[in-house]
Amino acid sequence: DIPRAEFAFLSACHTAVSDEKMPNEVIHLAAGLQFSGFKSVIGTLWEVNNAVAKHVVKAFYKYMFMDLKDGNSVVMDCSRVAWALNCATHAMKTKVPLEQRMVFIHIGV
Repeated sequence: DIPRAEFAFLSACHTAVSDEKMPNEVIHLAAGLQFSGFKSVIGTLWEVNNAVAKHVVKAFYKYMFMDLKDGNSVVMDCSRVAWALNCATHAMKTKVPLEQRMVFIHIGV
């Protein structure tokens, strides 16, 4: 168990997919992090373009910490992760094809 583990963003390819050589195994990297104590984890279901990942991650953090504009202190609120990912992928709607936006998934709180 990792103390105070709140959130992990895994933007590498296939981080939320189990090994095809072991189809009965349901544990993948993203699930492993959640089971080890992270409350929220974002992973990917298939290959993602590096430029797309860069744009989605940048937009995600913009939404995740948008309250910082008001001078508020930084507090990780893992309950905002799913919302921030949804906003980020929606904001990329005109720039990024659907199959590259829906590659990102949220697991957890």
